[in-house]
Amino acid sequence: MDYYCHPLALVESNQIGKGTRIWAFSHVLPGSSIGENCNICEHTYIEKNVIIGNDVTIKSGVYLWEGVRLEDHTFIGPNVTFTNDLKPRSKRYHTKYIETIVQKGASIGANSTVIAGNVIGEYAMIGAGSVVTKNIPNHTLWFGNPAQFKGYVCKCGEQLDKNLCCSGCNEKYKLENMIIQINPNA
Repeated sequence: MDYYCHPLALVESNQIGKGTRIWAFSHVLPGSSIGENCNICEHTYIEKNVIIGNDVTIKSGVYLWEGVRLEDHTFIGPNVTFTNDLKPRSKRYHTKYIETIVQKGASIGANSTVIAGNVIGEYAMIGAGSVVTKNIPNHTLWFGNPAQFKGYVCKCGEQLDKNLCCSGCNEKYKLENMIIQINPNA
């Protein structure tokens, strides 16, 4: 076994990457996939067919339902809630659940709720306690209920100034066709 599994965790998947740590009272179902160097904190539930990339952090109290995909370098704060059914009813089981994707480098703050079927773009940041009801573009900051656009963020996590420059790492961005990207000419 190339990963750490706390003795009080239940891991039923054989698709766990090297260097990953799974802590107490977590349950990983068969058919789920967890990449390398992930940190799965206590009291986490990972349902079948969930895909988790490399270098992902999932804090305590997070339940990942079938249909959720977390790409590399994502951060999921404590007690973040994901849904996978827009019309839930007791004892109704689907053959396929709605897909929700958290793209590379995105972060979701504590106690946020992500409604099924949405995509959170690369390096986007969702503030604590937010409710995500629509797709979130790359490098944007959103918070509130429902989550609303509040600005742009750098890869490093700092909010960009009005000139789309990062005060943390001095990276410069440009906005082209409503898409923000690193400005290679700056």
